[in-house]
Order: sequence, then structure tokens, then C-alpha cells
Amino acid sequence: MYKSIIIGTGPAGLTAAIYLARANLNPLIIEGPQPGGQLTTTTEVENFPGFIDGIQGPELMDNMRKQAERFGAEFRTGWVNSVDMGQRPFKLSVEGIGDVEAETLIISTGATAKYLGIPGEQDNIGRGVSTCATCDGFFFRNKEIVVVGGGDSALEEANFLTRFASKVTLVHRRGELRASKIMQDRARANDKIEWALNRTPVEVTAGEQGVTGIKLLNNDTGAEEVIPASGVFVAIGHHPNTGFLNNQLTTDPNGYIVTNPGTSETNVQGIFACGDVQDTRYRQAITAAGSGCMAAMDCEKYIESLEHSAVVI
Repeated sequence: MYKSIIIGTGPAGLTAAIYLARANLNPLIIEGPQPGGQLTTTTEVENFPGFIDGIQGPELMDNMRKQAERFGAEFRTGWVNSVDMGQRPFKLSVEGIGDVEAETLIISTGATAKYLGIPGEQDNIGRGVSTCATCDGFFFRNKEIVVVGGGDSALEEANFLTRFASKVTLVHRRGELRASKIMQDRARANDKIEWALNRTPVEVTAGEQGVTGIKLLNNDTGAEEVIPASGVFVAIGHHPNTGFLNNQLTTDPNGYIVTNPGTSETNVQGIFACGDVQDTRYRQAITAAGSGCMAAMDCEKYIESLEHSAVVI
């Protein structure tokens, strides 16, 4: 049995691992099929503090992992199928490992960006296809960009990208947007944003250097057309990776874990959440890392309270 188990190895989980390991709690970190999280699919990261010339996403995650290992964190690869939160210690059923138990859990399984599922999309992630304007917008300075989506997030990303791009075309499969009126008004007032509504994306086109455009189906005429672009930003939402929890933790209507304000505490004592699995707003590597620190400190304090109670008894 472990004092603490961390599920997930993105910036949040690895930061929590570093803190718990330095506290001599010897945490077990369960990493899934994509160790390091979404940053392992990015190239250069320029907005993580401390790296003047930037750092490659996989390298950053590898460095954080090695830092946690240096202090005694244990890493094992597996897929968490279920967690029994009805009694302590918590019991985890992990494919590839078996059953393990822990006094505390830190959940940092992240949120997965939704993709269009069209040809050329997955092949060009990091070569012009992105799901994060804040992360990658800088690389498209003075270039033409396409944003796909019709909600507030899509319009927010389109507006943000006009800081860099020469033109941003917003593509939406319907003739009307789902975004709030104020977001639509802001976007329509932006001279750099053009509109391709009632069009369905069918393919991301690319060449040797990366994305060259996006092929669309005009829903009115049935004709296909191609919009030239160096980048395609998919902004159709995220879904948190919480299915294995079987509704044992309080979540919001979209499935994100709800934490007590100002903490990483969930509705179950001894279980903490950090990173994108509980962050519906920022979803940045640095905010994930910060919340991982919070989770580790909350977890350490909770373990101390358990040990103190045992001594008193």
C-alpha cells in the first residue's frame, strides 16, 4: 500500500510527484499510454518560465519526470480501470499492474481536446494543426490561419490569433454560431477575421513543410472548396478524462472534477485533483504545474493529519 498515488503524468502530475517525493512520501505515479500528457505532442514551448530560448515539449516532460525520480518517485505504466472510493485505503484496479492501494490519491488525468476526425488532421499535429491558440499562436506571425468551431472558445481563439496572423478565417458547420452575442460582436468587429459558415471540414491539406489549408464542403451548394492556411486551430471543446471514476466524485455538467475553492480538495477526503481535469478556464502547462504543487501540499497536510490522529488514538 502506498501513502499516495498520482494518476497522470502531465505537468500537474509530475509537479505533484516532485513535491511528494521531496517530502519523502515515495509516491507511485501511474502513467498511461501517453506519458507526459498533451505537451508531448507539441514542439517548442516558449511560455514556460525559465527557458530563455524555449524548450521542446517532450524534453520538458522528460526533465520533470527525471526530477521526480531523483527524489524517489516510483513510475509504473498502466491503465486505471476503476477506483473504489467507498473505503480507505482506496483500491485501484490497474490494467498492466493489478490492484494497488493508497491512503491518498491525486488525480491529474487531464482533458483531451476534441478533434474533427478528418484526413490529414492527426498527421499534422505539431505541423500546423493545433488545439491551443495561446500555446502556438506566436508561430504563425503574419500567416493565414483557420479556426474551426462556433462557440465562445472558438471566437476567443480567433480574436487572440489576430494578434499574430495576417488573416483568421472562422469555419463553422452551421449557419449560426453557438457563441454568446458579446463574443460574436467582438469577432465581427475584428477586421482580420473572415467567415466561412455553413461549411463542413473534410480534410486538412499539407505539404512537406506542414499544413497548406483546409478542404471544406459547402453545405448550401454541395461543392468543395479549399481555404489556404498555414495553421488550422481546432476549437470544438475538450472532454475531461474522468470516465474511470464512475461518478464517485462531484463534477460539473461537463465532467470536470469540482474542487473546493482555493484548494485541490474534492468531495471525498483524501482525494485531490489538479491540472486540466479540474481546470475549465486556463489549461496551460504552468497553471497545471501550479495546481500540482497545491495538490501535493494539500495531500501532504492530509497525510500528516492522519498520522497525528493515529498517534492520539
